[in-house]
Amino acid sequence: MEAPPPAPRRFRLDLAYDGRPFAGWQSQPGGGSVQDALEAALAATCPEVTSVQGSGRTDAGVSATGQVAHFDTPPNWRMEGTDWLRALNSKLPPTIRVMACHEVDPAFHARFSAVEKTYDYEIATGEVLPPLRHGLAWHQRALGTADELAPLLARYLGTRDFRAFSAKRHDGYDDERDTVRTLVEASVRPSDSGDGLVLRFRGNGFLYKMVRFLVGTAVYVRLGRNSLGEMEALLDGGAVGAKAPYCAPAAGLTLVKVCYPGDFAAPPREPRSTAPR
Repeated sequence: MEAPPPAPRRFRLDLAYDGRPFAGWQSQPGGGSVQDALEAALAATCPEVTSVQGSGRTDAGVSATGQVAHFDTPPNWRMEGTDWLRALNSKLPPTIRVMACHEVDPAFHARFSAVEKTYDYEIATGEVLPPLRHGLAWHQRALGTADELAPLLARYLGTRDFRAFSAKRHDGYDDERDTVRTLVEASVRPSDSGDGLVLRFRGNGFLYKMVRFLVGTAVYVRLGRNSLGEMEALLDGGAVGAKAPYCAPAAGLTLVKVCYPGDFAAPPREPRSTAPR
Protein backbone atom coordinates (compact mmCIF):
# COMPACT_ATOMS: atom_id res chain seq x y z
CA MET A 1 0.00 0.00 0.00
CA GLU A 2 1.32 3.41 -0.94
CA ALA A 3 1.99 5.86 1.86
CA PRO A 4 -0.41 8.83 1.96
CA PRO A 5 1.00 12.04 0.52
CA PRO A 6 2.51 14.42 3.06
CA ALA A 7 0.09 16.93 4.51
CA PRO A 8 0.37 20.64 3.72
CA ARG A 9 2.08 22.83 6.30
CA ARG A 10 -0.19 25.26 8.14
CA PHE A 11 0.95 28.69 9.33
CA ARG A 12 -0.71 31.11 11.71
CA LEU A 13 -0.51 34.84 11.05
CA ASP A 14 -1.03 37.49 13.71
CA LEU A 15 -2.01 40.68 11.91
CA ALA A 16 -2.45 44.37 12.58
CA TYR A 17 -4.00 46.84 10.15
CA ASP A 18 -5.37 50.33 9.86
CA GLY A 19 -8.86 49.66 8.57
CA ARG A 20 -9.52 53.10 7.12
CA PRO A 21 -8.31 52.41 3.55
CA PHE A 22 -9.97 49.00 3.26
CA ALA A 23 -13.38 47.56 2.49
CA GLY A 24 -13.18 45.37 5.59
CA TRP A 25 -11.45 42.03 6.04
CA GLN A 26 -13.58 39.89 3.72
CA SER A 27 -12.52 39.54 0.09
CA GLN A 28 -14.60 41.66 -2.28
CA PRO A 29 -15.38 41.11 -5.99
CA GLY A 30 -13.61 44.35 -6.86
CA GLY A 31 -10.77 43.87 -4.35
CA GLY A 32 -9.89 46.50 -1.78
CA SER A 33 -10.12 44.32 1.34
CA VAL A 34 -7.43 43.26 3.80
CA GLN A 35 -7.87 39.64 2.74
CA ASP A 36 -7.41 40.59 -0.92
CA ALA A 37 -4.12 42.37 -0.17
CA LEU A 38 -2.87 39.48 1.98
CA GLU A 39 -3.76 36.81 -0.57
CA ALA A 40 -1.99 38.77 -3.30
CA ALA A 41 1.15 38.96 -1.15
CA LEU A 42 0.95 35.23 -0.38
CA ALA A 43 0.52 34.26 -4.03
CA ALA A 44 3.43 36.48 -5.03
CA THR A 45 5.61 34.64 -2.51
CA CYS A 46 4.36 31.11 -3.21
CA PRO A 47 2.03 30.65 -6.23
CA GLU A 48 0.56 27.50 -4.71
CA VAL A 49 -0.90 29.53 -1.81
CA THR A 50 -4.11 31.06 -3.09
CA SER A 51 -6.26 31.64 0.00
CA VAL A 52 -6.10 32.66 3.65
CA GLN A 53 -8.71 32.09 6.37
CA GLY A 54 -9.31 34.79 8.97
CA SER A 55 -10.71 34.49 12.49
CA GLY A 56 -13.69 36.57 11.42
CA ARG A 57 -14.77 39.57 9.42
CA THR A 58 -14.14 43.16 10.33
CA ASP A 59 -16.26 45.81 8.64
CA ALA A 60 -15.03 48.54 6.34
CA GLY A 61 -13.08 51.07 8.37
CA VAL A 62 -12.55 48.75 11.35
CA SER A 63 -8.94 48.27 12.46
CA ALA A 64 -7.13 45.39 14.14
CA THR A 65 -4.15 44.85 16.37
CA GLY A 66 -4.87 41.16 16.96
CA GLN A 67 -6.49 39.63 13.87
CA VAL A 68 -5.53 35.99 13.31
CA ALA A 69 -5.45 34.08 10.05
CA HIS A 70 -3.99 30.86 8.67
CA PHE A 71 -2.81 29.53 5.32
CA ASP A 72 -1.44 26.25 3.98
CA THR A 73 1.72 25.68 1.97
CA PRO A 74 2.94 22.65 0.03
CA PRO A 75 4.82 20.25 2.34
CA ASN A 76 8.07 20.75 0.40
CA TRP A 77 8.02 24.55 0.67
CA ARG A 78 10.80 25.20 3.15
CA MET A 79 10.08 28.76 4.31
CA GLU A 80 9.62 29.14 8.06
CA GLY A 81 7.60 31.65 10.03
CA THR A 82 10.22 34.40 10.09
CA ASP A 83 10.77 33.98 6.34
CA TRP A 84 7.06 34.41 5.70
CA LEU A 85 6.82 37.42 8.01
CA ARG A 86 9.60 39.24 6.17
CA ALA A 87 8.42 38.25 2.69
CA LEU A 88 4.81 39.26 3.27
CA ASN A 89 5.62 42.56 4.95
CA SER A 90 7.83 43.47 2.00
CA LYS A 91 4.82 43.06 -0.31
CA LEU A 92 1.95 44.38 1.81
CA PRO A 93 0.93 48.04 2.00
CA PRO A 94 2.25 49.79 5.12
CA THR A 95 -1.28 49.84 6.56
CA ILE A 96 -1.16 46.03 6.97
CA ARG A 97 1.54 44.24 8.92
CA VAL A 98 2.21 40.63 9.85
CA MET A 99 3.25 40.91 13.50
CA ALA A 100 4.03 37.21 13.97
CA CYS A 101 3.99 34.02 11.93
CA HIS A 102 4.63 30.45 12.99
CA GLU A 103 3.80 26.92 11.93
CA VAL A 104 0.89 25.31 13.77
CA ASP A 105 -0.85 21.99 13.99
CA PRO A 106 -2.86 21.28 10.80
CA ALA A 107 -5.97 20.97 12.99
CA PHE A 108 -5.74 24.66 13.92
CA HIS A 109 -8.34 26.86 12.22
CA ALA A 110 -8.23 30.63 12.68
CA ARG A 111 -12.02 30.89 12.73
CA PHE A 112 -13.40 27.60 14.05
CA SER A 113 -10.77 27.07 16.75
CA ALA A 114 -11.33 30.53 18.29
CA VAL A 115 -13.02 30.56 21.70
CA GLU A 116 -12.98 34.25 22.61
CA LYS A 117 -12.54 37.67 21.00
CA THR A 118 -11.84 41.12 22.39
CA TYR A 119 -12.79 44.43 20.78
CA ASP A 120 -12.01 47.97 21.87
CA TYR A 121 -14.03 51.00 20.85
CA GLU A 122 -12.53 54.46 21.34
CA ILE A 123 -14.65 57.56 21.88
CA ALA A 124 -13.08 61.02 21.88
CA THR A 125 -14.80 63.30 24.41
CA GLY A 126 -12.72 66.47 24.10
CA GLU A 127 -14.08 69.66 22.61
CA VAL A 128 -12.14 69.09 19.38
CA LEU A 129 -11.29 65.82 17.61
CA PRO A 130 -7.57 65.96 16.73
CA PRO A 131 -7.03 65.44 12.99
CA LEU A 132 -4.72 62.45 13.51
CA ARG A 133 -7.52 60.61 15.32
CA HIS A 134 -10.02 61.15 12.51
CA GLY A 135 -11.35 57.72 11.54
CA LEU A 136 -9.91 56.17 14.69
CA ALA A 137 -12.36 57.50 17.28
CA TRP A 138 -16.02 58.51 17.49
CA HIS A 139 -16.37 62.11 18.64
CA GLN A 140 -18.93 62.51 21.44
CA ARG A 141 -17.96 65.56 23.51
CA ALA A 142 -20.86 65.42 26.00
CA LEU A 143 -20.60 61.77 26.96
CA GLY A 144 -19.21 62.19 30.48
CA THR A 145 -16.87 59.97 32.46
CA ALA A 146 -16.05 56.27 32.54
CA ASP A 147 -17.80 55.92 35.91
CA GLU A 148 -21.00 57.33 34.44
CA LEU A 149 -21.01 54.98 31.44
CA ALA A 150 -19.86 51.80 33.21
CA PRO A 151 -23.26 50.84 34.76
CA LEU A 152 -24.88 50.85 31.32
CA LEU A 153 -22.22 48.58 29.83
CA ALA A 154 -22.48 46.18 32.77
CA ARG A 155 -26.06 45.40 31.71
CA TYR A 156 -24.70 43.66 28.61
CA LEU A 157 -22.86 41.00 30.60
CA GLY A 158 -23.90 37.37 30.55
CA THR A 159 -25.46 35.01 28.04
CA ARG A 160 -28.20 36.66 26.00
CA ASP A 161 -29.91 36.65 22.65
CA PHE A 162 -28.31 39.68 20.98
CA ARG A 163 -30.40 39.56 17.79
CA ALA A 164 -31.62 43.12 18.40
CA PHE A 165 -28.00 44.27 18.49
CA SER A 166 -26.99 42.94 15.08
CA ALA A 167 -27.48 43.74 11.42
CA LYS A 168 -28.67 41.37 8.74
CA ARG A 169 -26.11 40.04 6.29
CA HIS A 170 -28.76 39.23 3.65
CA ASP A 171 -26.94 36.00 2.91
CA GLY A 172 -29.96 33.72 3.20
CA TYR A 173 -29.19 32.67 6.79
CA ASP A 174 -30.40 35.66 8.81
CA ASP A 175 -33.58 34.00 10.07
CA GLU A 176 -31.87 30.80 11.20
CA ARG A 177 -28.59 32.21 12.52
CA ASP A 178 -27.83 31.52 16.20
CA THR A 179 -27.79 34.93 17.88
CA VAL A 180 -27.03 33.86 21.47
CA ARG A 181 -23.65 35.09 22.69
CA THR A 182 -21.88 35.35 26.06
CA LEU A 183 -20.14 38.56 27.10
CA VAL A 184 -17.67 38.20 29.97
CA GLU A 185 -16.45 41.80 29.84
CA ALA A 186 -18.14 45.07 28.92
CA SER A 187 -16.02 47.74 30.55
CA VAL A 188 -14.84 51.30 30.03
CA ARG A 189 -11.63 53.14 30.94
CA PRO A 190 -10.12 56.54 30.19
CA SER A 191 -8.14 56.57 26.95
CA ASP A 192 -4.37 56.91 27.02
CA SER A 193 -4.70 60.36 25.50
CA GLY A 194 -6.72 61.51 28.50
CA ASP A 195 -9.46 63.08 26.41
CA GLY A 196 -11.63 60.09 25.70
CA LEU A 197 -12.93 56.67 26.69
CA VAL A 198 -12.14 53.13 25.57
CA LEU A 199 -14.97 50.61 25.75
CA ARG A 200 -13.89 46.96 25.86
CA PHE A 201 -16.07 43.99 24.90
CA ARG A 202 -14.87 40.41 25.41
CA GLY A 203 -16.94 37.35 24.63
CA ASN A 204 -17.24 34.00 22.93
CA GLY A 205 -18.28 35.59 19.65
CA PHE A 206 -19.90 38.63 18.09
CA LEU A 207 -22.66 39.08 15.55
CA TYR A 208 -22.47 41.33 12.50
CA LYS A 209 -22.02 44.93 13.74
CA MET A 210 -22.88 43.79 17.29
CA VAL A 211 -20.18 45.80 19.08
CA ARG A 212 -21.16 48.93 17.17
CA PHE A 213 -24.82 48.49 18.17
CA LEU A 214 -23.85 47.91 21.80
CA VAL A 215 -21.77 51.09 21.79
CA GLY A 216 -24.40 53.15 19.98
CA THR A 217 -27.19 52.05 22.31
CA ALA A 218 -25.24 52.77 25.50
CA VAL A 219 -24.20 56.18 24.20
CA TYR A 220 -27.75 57.07 23.18
CA VAL A 221 -29.06 56.12 26.62
CA ARG A 222 -26.28 58.08 28.31
CA LEU A 223 -27.11 61.16 26.22
CA GLY A 224 -30.84 60.82 26.92
CA ARG A 225 -31.83 60.04 23.34
CA ASN A 226 -33.21 56.67 24.43
CA SER A 227 -34.37 55.39 27.78
CA LEU A 228 -32.89 52.70 29.97
CA GLY A 229 -36.21 50.88 29.71
CA GLU A 230 -35.91 50.73 25.92
CA MET A 231 -32.41 49.32 26.25
CA GLU A 232 -33.56 46.69 28.76
CA ALA A 233 -36.45 45.69 26.50
CA LEU A 234 -34.04 45.02 23.63
CA LEU A 235 -31.84 42.93 25.93
CA ASP A 236 -34.88 40.93 27.05
CA GLY A 237 -35.92 40.16 23.49
CA GLY A 238 -38.37 43.00 22.96
CA ALA A 239 -40.89 42.92 20.15
CA VAL A 240 -40.28 40.62 17.22
CA GLY A 241 -37.99 42.37 14.79
CA ALA A 242 -37.04 45.11 17.26
CA LYS A 243 -33.60 46.60 16.63
CA ALA A 244 -31.19 48.73 18.62
CA PRO A 245 -31.63 52.43 17.84
CA TYR A 246 -28.18 53.31 16.56
CA CYS A 247 -25.10 51.60 15.11
CA ALA A 248 -21.97 53.49 16.11
CA PRO A 249 -19.60 54.31 13.23
CA ALA A 250 -16.76 51.98 12.30
CA ALA A 251 -14.28 54.68 13.32
CA GLY A 252 -12.97 53.74 16.74
CA LEU A 253 -13.51 49.97 16.58
CA THR A 254 -10.47 47.68 16.81
CA LEU A 255 -10.20 43.89 17.00
CA VAL A 256 -7.68 43.55 19.82
CA LYS A 257 -7.29 39.83 20.47
CA VAL A 258 -8.47 36.37 19.45
CA CYS A 259 -8.03 33.56 21.99
CA TYR A 260 -7.65 29.84 21.33
CA PRO A 261 -7.73 26.77 23.61
CA GLY A 262 -4.58 25.40 25.18
CA ASP A 263 -3.80 22.91 22.41
CA PHE A 264 -3.49 25.79 19.95
CA ALA A 265 -1.90 28.29 22.32
CA ALA A 266 1.37 26.36 22.62
CA PRO A 267 4.69 28.02 21.71
CA PRO A 268 5.66 27.92 18.05
CA ARG A 269 7.41 24.85 16.78
CA GLU A 270 11.17 25.01 16.34
CA PRO A 271 11.92 25.88 12.70
CA ARG A 272 13.11 23.02 10.54
CA SER A 273 15.16 25.27 8.30
CA THR A 274 15.65 28.92 7.46
CA ALA A 275 16.71 28.22 3.90
CA PRO A 276 14.44 29.39 1.06
CA ARG A 277 13.10 26.90 -1.37
